Amino acid sequence: MEILHQYFLRIRKLLDITFFRILFFIVLGLVLFAVMFNNVKPEKLDIDMFSIAEKTIRSPATVEDKKSTERKRKEARDQVQPVYTLKNEYTQNRVDLITSIFKAAAEVNDEVKETMKKQEAAATEEQPAPVEPSSAEKVTLLKGKLTTTVTKQLSDQVFTSLILSANEELSIAKDLTVTAINNVMTKRIPADEVENAKKRVEEELRYTTLNDSLKAAAIELGRYAVIQNEFYDPSATEELRQQAAESVDPVKILQGQVIVDEGELINQEIFHQLQLVGLLKTEKSFKPFVGLIMLIVTILSAVYFYFYEMKAEPEKRQTFLLLFGFIFSLSILIMKLISMLQIFNFSGIGYLVPAALSGILIKILIDERLAILSSIILAVCGSILFNEGVSGTLNYSEGIYILFSSLAGILFLSSQNQRTNILRAGLFTGFVNLMTLLALMFLPNGQFSGLEYGYYFVTALVSGISSAVLAMGLLPFFEASFGILSTMRLIELSNPNHPLLRKILMEAPGTYHHSVMVANLSESACEAIGANGLLARVGSYYHDIGKTRRPNFFIENQMHRDNPHDRLPPDKSASIIIAHVIDGSAILRKHHMPKEIVEIAEQHHGTSLLKFFYHKAVQNNPDTQEEDFRYPGPKAQSKESAVVGIADSVEAAVRSLSQPTPEAIESLVRKIVTDRLQDGQLNECDLTLKEIEMVTHSLCETLKGIFHSRIEYPELTKKVKQA
Repeated sequence: MEILHQYFLRIRKLLDITFFRILFFIVLGLVLFAVMFNNVKPEKLDIDMFSIAEKTIRSPATVEDKKSTERKRKEARDQVQPVYTLKNEYTQNRVDLITSIFKAAAEVNDEVKETMKKQEAAATEEQPAPVEPSSAEKVTLLKGKLTTTVTKQLSDQVFTSLILSANEELSIAKDLTVTAINNVMTKRIPADEVENAKKRVEEELRYTTLNDSLKAAAIELGRYAVIQNEFYDPSATEELRQQAAESVDPVKILQGQVIVDEGELINQEIFHQLQLVGLLKTEKSFKPFVGLIMLIVTILSAVYFYFYEMKAEPEKRQTFLLLFGFIFSLSILIMKLISMLQIFNFSGIGYLVPAALSGILIKILIDERLAILSSIILAVCGSILFNEGVSGTLNYSEGIYILFSSLAGILFLSSQNQRTNILRAGLFTGFVNLMTLLALMFLPNGQFSGLEYGYYFVTALVSGISSAVLAMGLLPFFEASFGILSTMRLIELSNPNHPLLRKILMEAPGTYHHSVMVANLSESACEAIGANGLLARVGSYYHDIGKTRRPNFFIENQMHRDNPHDRLPPDKSASIIIAHVIDGSAILRKHHMPKEIVEIAEQHHGTSLLKFFYHKAVQNNPDTQEEDFRYPGPKAQSKESAVVGIADSVEAAVRSLSQPTPEAIESLVRKIVTDRLQDGQLNECDLTLKEIEMVTHSLCETLKGIFHSRIEYPELTKKVKQA
């Protein structure tokens, strides 16, 4: 494991360089592409036209048959009849025209009469009486009131009949003619029906009571007035044809649709459909591979963005990235291996996948949000990997199953801190798997036998339990190889039966009690500022393990024994006290304890001064160097190390108080914190002044609870009655 840890450490250092980080994502993308390549590769068939189909062939995707769609739309357009529009205004125009002709004739008659009256009034004996204009002259006057077009298209007989008729007769003739024209032209008159319409007008006027001359004129005027009033409308016709074409639904070959049955002749139309869906070897399509690349790029972009936004130190971020890559690749490869069993036509083989494995591992070792993101990505990949026997590229049922299973593993593990409880989370996941499978079976109203229900029940449980078992087996490997200190690992290290804790308890019981007290103080203080309280607690358990080398030289372990420091010079005593930090880190490294625990043991005293022995040495030798009585350090680099160091000093100091009143405790705690600040022991960690105040307050509250005053009970004496 140590070799693997060194190997992964080298890779992690390479990820600090942008080039290698990009290369890492490229390699991860290539792994995804290689795993899913065959699952998106279109199936190609060697089929000739007019051959016999050896098997039933279904469409792998929904494709529009544009040729058939266009043919149907053309048929729909051709079925639309031309649109003819009735010009109602033509009727009124022709009625107005005929009315104006009759009116002009009446005006001519009136003008002639008026002229005659004037001439008669002006006549004398010398001047003869006026002579009425001839018919020809009146016709000329009438034509002058009309347009040239009208005068040319009507015969002179019409005009003669009109001017020879009285105005009363003209009025009657006008009404009859206009009525006949209106009756006929309110109906549609296409070009080929104009003559028939003229005849209808003629028939309607033939049986009127007009005199023969005027009747003939009225008939000719009626025939002249009737014209075509129905005309072809190209725009309306085109609009209807367009609507008819648009109403035709596209002809589609649906995904899963049977194109040809086994034993059926592959005619030209079937061959065309096979060509459309891309099943012929002659058809080369790169779209599925382009789509796969785009999907992979999207997935990796999401992962890259997540790690880019992660609020963590660069070293920790690169470790998490490398760890995610290994866990994700492992999950994908397991899914690929199981998907290869689809060639044996095992129904629902994909439901055996330990879908929750990735979510559980990432949740424990990295982060819950990343575990959820990983679950979504694996669900998409799984729907592609297990697409054998389904229509299309994606097996939605498998994708939903993997997503729900993985999320269940994350959810049920969210409040679990013991490694053994992973198995319980696996059992819950198996139950969720079963419920998901039953839902997917019932939704399409599928018919399954009892044996099939039993099979799916077993696969659901196996998937959940195998996820838990694999997670439990792989956790130590990842923790040791990547140097990950997980919550579960910390809780295991806090077990009192751990060999090192038993060593402290047996060899230095006073130190053990002191460590437990420091653990309580530091955990509550760290939680108050948002630091890792569990890490501070476990680090406190081991921070003084170096005292087991010489337990009697530390006051908490002397227990009514003589203090050996009374017989030693100050410099020798200081060396022994300082050595417990060096010895402690050596013991922890020997037992391969996590780096964070070792750092707490090394840094909890920082470079602070052993004031008691220093002042004692100065009394003997004023030239004593202060550096000889300081701890080797380093100073606290993390919040947890700083808090443990403060709690360690505070606990020892408060325990020495003869009367630990709340005021005395708070005064002492603040003095120790101030001394550490002034000595620069907190300069290298990222504790703020506000957080230091919160730590001080938490320590005071906890110590006041431990050293609270108690009621003094009077001694009870028993009086013995003599018999």
